[in-house]
Amino acid sequence: MGRSHAVLMAERGADIIVHDINREGAEETASLVRAQGRKAEVIVADIRDVPRLQAEIRRAVDAIGGIHVLVNNAGISGKRRAIEDVDEAAFDEMLGVKVKGSFFATQAVLPMLKAQRQGRIINISSIYAIGGSRYSSHYSGSASALSGFTKSWARELASFQITVNAVAPGFIVTDITRTSNTPEQISEHEKEMPLGRYCTPLEVSYTVAWLASEEAAMITGQVISPNAGEVIVGY
Repeated sequence: MGRSHAVLMAERGADIIVHDINREGAEETASLVRAQGRKAEVIVADIRDVPRLQAEIRRAVDAIGGIHVLVNNAGISGKRRAIEDVDEAAFDEMLGVKVKGSFFATQAVLPMLKAQRQGRIINISSIYAIGGSRYSSHYSGSASALSGFTKSWARELASFQITVNAVAPGFIVTDITRTSNTPEQISEHEKEMPLGRYCTPLEVSYTVAWLASEEAAMITGQVISPNAGEVIVGY
Protein backbone atom coordinates (compact mmCIF):
# COMPACT_ATOMS: atom_id res chain seq x y z
CA MET A 1 0.00 0.00 0.00
CA GLY A 2 2.79 2.41 0.83
CA ARG A 3 4.22 2.17 -2.68
CA SER A 4 0.77 2.72 -4.15
CA HIS A 5 0.23 5.82 -1.99
CA ALA A 6 3.63 7.21 -2.96
CA VAL A 7 3.22 6.73 -6.70
CA LEU A 8 -0.32 8.12 -6.81
CA MET A 9 0.60 11.25 -4.87
CA ALA A 10 3.68 11.71 -7.05
CA GLU A 11 1.41 11.55 -10.10
CA ARG A 12 -0.61 14.33 -8.47
CA GLY A 13 2.43 16.55 -7.96
CA ALA A 14 4.02 15.59 -4.65
CA ASP A 15 7.67 14.97 -3.86
CA ILE A 16 7.98 11.88 -1.69
CA ILE A 17 10.03 10.61 1.25
CA VAL A 18 10.02 6.81 1.09
CA HIS A 19 10.65 4.87 4.30
CA ASP A 20 11.13 1.12 4.56
CA ILE A 21 13.23 -1.36 6.48
CA ASN A 22 14.17 -2.94 3.14
CA ARG A 23 16.52 -0.83 1.02
CA GLU A 24 15.80 -2.62 -2.25
CA GLY A 25 12.06 -2.08 -1.89
CA ALA A 26 12.49 1.55 -0.86
CA GLU A 27 14.77 2.32 -3.80
CA GLU A 28 12.35 0.68 -6.22
CA THR A 29 9.51 2.84 -4.91
CA ALA A 30 11.70 5.93 -5.16
CA SER A 31 12.50 5.12 -8.79
CA LEU A 32 8.78 4.90 -9.56
CA VAL A 33 8.28 8.32 -7.96
CA ARG A 34 11.12 9.83 -9.96
CA ALA A 35 9.62 8.34 -13.13
CA GLN A 36 6.67 10.68 -12.48
CA GLY A 37 9.07 13.64 -12.59
CA ARG A 38 9.09 14.18 -8.81
CA LYS A 39 11.87 14.16 -6.23
CA ALA A 40 12.27 11.20 -3.86
CA GLU A 41 14.34 10.74 -0.72
CA VAL A 42 14.83 7.32 0.85
CA ILE A 43 14.95 6.39 4.53
CA VAL A 44 16.06 2.87 5.42
CA ALA A 45 15.51 2.24 9.13
CA ASP A 46 13.72 0.01 11.59
CA ILE A 47 10.76 2.17 12.58
CA ARG A 48 11.15 0.95 16.18
CA ASP A 49 14.58 2.59 16.42
CA VAL A 50 13.26 5.99 17.44
CA PRO A 51 16.50 8.04 17.54
CA ARG A 52 17.57 6.82 14.10
CA LEU A 53 14.09 7.14 12.63
CA GLN A 54 13.66 10.72 13.80
CA ALA A 55 17.15 11.73 12.68
CA GLU A 56 16.54 10.23 9.26
CA ILE A 57 13.18 11.98 8.95
CA ARG A 58 14.79 15.35 9.71
CA ARG A 59 17.57 14.67 7.20
CA ALA A 60 15.15 13.64 4.46
CA VAL A 61 12.85 16.61 5.06
CA ASP A 62 15.79 19.01 4.79
CA ALA A 63 16.96 17.30 1.60
CA ILE A 64 13.59 17.38 -0.10
CA GLY A 65 12.70 20.89 1.01
CA GLY A 66 9.88 20.50 3.54
CA ILE A 67 6.93 18.34 4.47
CA HIS A 68 3.17 18.79 4.31
CA VAL A 69 1.76 15.25 4.55
CA LEU A 70 2.70 12.28 6.74
CA VAL A 71 1.21 8.88 5.99
CA ASN A 72 1.74 6.41 8.85
CA ASN A 73 1.53 3.22 6.83
CA ALA A 74 4.04 0.84 8.45
CA GLY A 75 2.59 -2.52 9.42
CA ILE A 76 3.16 -6.24 9.69
CA SER A 77 0.90 -9.28 9.47
CA GLY A 78 -0.85 -10.71 12.51
CA LYS A 79 -0.40 -14.16 10.93
CA ARG A 80 -3.86 -15.30 12.03
CA ARG A 81 -2.57 -15.98 15.55
CA ALA A 82 -4.92 -16.96 18.37
CA ILE A 83 -4.41 -15.25 21.73
CA GLU A 84 -2.47 -18.23 23.07
CA ASP A 85 -0.12 -18.14 20.08
CA VAL A 86 0.97 -14.51 20.52
CA ASP A 87 4.19 -14.53 22.52
CA GLU A 88 5.77 -11.46 24.03
CA ALA A 89 8.14 -10.96 21.10
CA ALA A 90 5.29 -11.00 18.55
CA PHE A 91 3.23 -8.65 20.72
CA ASP A 92 6.11 -6.18 21.14
CA GLU A 93 6.93 -6.29 17.43
CA MET A 94 3.34 -5.53 16.43
CA LEU A 95 2.92 -2.59 18.77
CA GLY A 96 6.44 -1.39 18.06
CA VAL A 97 5.86 -1.16 14.31
CA LYS A 98 2.28 0.10 14.13
CA VAL A 99 1.86 2.08 17.35
CA LYS A 100 5.28 3.21 18.57
CA GLY A 101 6.55 3.82 15.05
CA SER A 102 3.56 5.93 14.02
CA PHE A 103 3.66 7.96 17.24
CA PHE A 104 7.32 8.90 16.98
CA ALA A 105 7.26 9.50 13.22
CA THR A 106 4.47 11.98 13.90
CA GLN A 107 6.44 13.54 16.75
CA ALA A 108 9.39 14.06 14.38
CA VAL A 109 7.44 16.06 11.78
CA LEU A 110 5.27 18.11 14.15
CA PRO A 111 7.69 21.02 14.67
CA MET A 112 7.76 21.58 10.91
CA LEU A 113 4.00 21.24 10.44
CA LYS A 114 3.30 23.52 13.40
CA ALA A 115 5.77 26.16 12.18
CA GLN A 116 4.01 26.41 8.81
CA ARG A 117 0.58 26.11 10.45
CA GLN A 118 -0.55 23.59 7.89
CA GLY A 119 -0.36 19.86 7.40
CA ARG A 120 -2.01 16.49 6.99
CA ILE A 121 -1.45 13.37 9.06
CA ILE A 122 -3.04 10.20 7.73
CA ASN A 123 -2.90 7.03 9.81
CA ILE A 124 -3.48 3.66 8.19
CA SER A 125 -5.66 1.70 10.61
CA SER A 126 -7.75 -1.36 9.69
CA ILE A 127 -11.26 -2.68 9.41
CA TYR A 128 -10.26 -4.83 12.40
CA ALA A 129 -10.32 -1.64 14.51
CA ILE A 130 -14.00 -1.22 13.58
CA GLY A 131 -15.48 -4.70 13.79
CA GLY A 132 -12.77 -6.75 15.46
CA SER A 133 -11.45 -10.06 14.22
CA ARG A 134 -11.69 -13.75 15.06
CA TYR A 135 -7.88 -13.89 15.24
CA SER A 136 -4.80 -11.62 15.40
CA SER A 137 -6.17 -9.56 18.28
CA HIS A 138 -2.71 -7.97 18.73
CA TYR A 139 -3.09 -6.60 15.18
CA SER A 140 -6.62 -5.35 15.90
CA GLY A 141 -5.41 -3.68 19.08
CA SER A 142 -2.60 -1.87 17.30
CA ALA A 143 -4.97 -0.67 14.58
CA SER A 144 -7.41 0.54 17.24
CA ALA A 145 -4.61 2.53 18.83
CA LEU A 146 -4.10 4.36 15.54
CA SER A 147 -7.79 5.23 15.43
CA GLY A 148 -7.47 6.57 18.98
CA PHE A 149 -4.40 8.62 18.04
CA THR A 150 -6.36 10.03 15.12
CA LYS A 151 -9.17 11.47 17.22
CA SER A 152 -6.89 12.81 19.96
CA TRP A 153 -4.33 14.33 17.59
CA ALA A 154 -7.10 15.94 15.55
CA ARG A 155 -8.21 17.83 18.66
CA GLU A 156 -4.69 18.66 19.82
CA LEU A 157 -3.48 19.94 16.45
CA ALA A 158 -6.59 21.68 15.12
CA SER A 159 -5.41 25.13 16.23
CA PHE A 160 -2.37 24.67 13.99
CA GLN A 161 -4.58 23.86 10.97
CA ILE A 162 -3.19 20.31 10.92
CA THR A 163 -5.83 17.74 10.06
CA VAL A 164 -5.55 14.15 11.25
CA ASN A 165 -7.56 11.30 9.78
CA ALA A 166 -7.35 7.55 9.48
CA VAL A 167 -7.98 5.18 6.61
CA ALA A 168 -9.14 1.76 7.83
CA PRO A 169 -8.95 -0.58 4.83
CA GLY A 170 -10.82 -3.82 4.61
CA PHE A 171 -9.21 -6.81 2.96
CA ILE A 172 -6.79 -5.84 0.22
CA VAL A 173 -4.92 -7.74 -2.44
CA THR A 174 -1.36 -7.49 -1.05
CA ASP A 175 1.55 -9.82 -0.39
CA ILE A 176 0.67 -9.86 3.32
CA THR A 177 -2.88 -10.99 2.49
CA ARG A 178 -1.59 -13.72 0.20
CA THR A 179 0.90 -15.03 2.76
CA SER A 180 -1.69 -15.03 5.56
CA ASN A 181 -4.48 -16.73 3.57
CA THR A 182 -4.75 -19.51 1.02
CA PRO A 183 -6.24 -18.72 -2.42
CA GLU A 184 -9.29 -20.76 -1.41
CA GLN A 185 -9.75 -18.74 1.79
CA ILE A 186 -9.52 -15.49 -0.17
CA SER A 187 -12.01 -16.68 -2.78
CA GLU A 188 -14.54 -17.82 -0.17
CA HIS A 189 -14.18 -14.58 1.80
CA GLU A 190 -14.68 -12.44 -1.31
CA LYS A 191 -18.03 -14.16 -1.90
CA GLU A 192 -19.20 -12.78 1.45
CA MET A 193 -18.33 -9.18 0.53
CA PRO A 194 -21.30 -7.02 -0.53
CA LEU A 195 -19.28 -5.71 -3.49
CA GLY A 196 -17.94 -9.19 -4.24
CA ARG A 197 -14.19 -8.64 -4.07
CA TYR A 198 -11.26 -7.30 -2.09
CA CYS A 199 -10.05 -3.72 -2.54
CA THR A 200 -6.88 -3.03 -4.51
CA PRO A 201 -4.05 -0.94 -3.02
CA LEU A 202 -4.82 1.82 -5.52
CA GLU A 203 -8.43 2.04 -4.32
CA VAL A 204 -7.14 2.66 -0.80
CA SER A 205 -4.61 5.18 -2.14
CA TYR A 206 -7.41 7.25 -3.69
CA THR A 207 -8.80 7.78 -0.18
CA VAL A 208 -5.37 8.66 1.19
CA ALA A 209 -4.68 11.13 -1.62
CA TRP A 210 -8.09 12.77 -1.15
CA LEU A 211 -7.45 13.27 2.57
CA ALA A 212 -4.10 14.83 1.66
CA SER A 213 -5.73 17.28 -0.75
CA GLU A 214 -7.35 20.68 -0.27
CA GLU A 215 -10.69 19.04 -1.05
CA ALA A 216 -10.54 17.48 2.43
CA ALA A 217 -9.47 20.62 4.29
CA MET A 218 -12.46 20.45 6.65
CA ILE A 219 -12.20 16.73 7.39
CA THR A 220 -10.41 15.89 10.63
CA GLY A 221 -10.67 13.27 13.35
CA GLN A 222 -12.41 10.83 11.01
CA VAL A 223 -11.89 7.15 10.22
CA ILE A 224 -12.79 6.26 6.63
CA SER A 225 -12.98 2.60 5.68
CA PRO A 226 -12.75 1.38 2.06
CA ASN A 227 -13.93 -2.17 2.75
CA ALA A 228 -16.23 -3.34 -0.08
CA GLY A 229 -19.17 -2.98 2.29
CA GLU A 230 -18.02 -5.68 4.70
CA VAL A 231 -18.84 -3.55 7.74
CA ILE A 232 -22.41 -2.34 7.29
CA VAL A 233 -24.56 -2.03 10.38
CA GLY A 234 -27.56 -4.33 10.02
CA TYR A 235 -26.32 -5.92 6.79
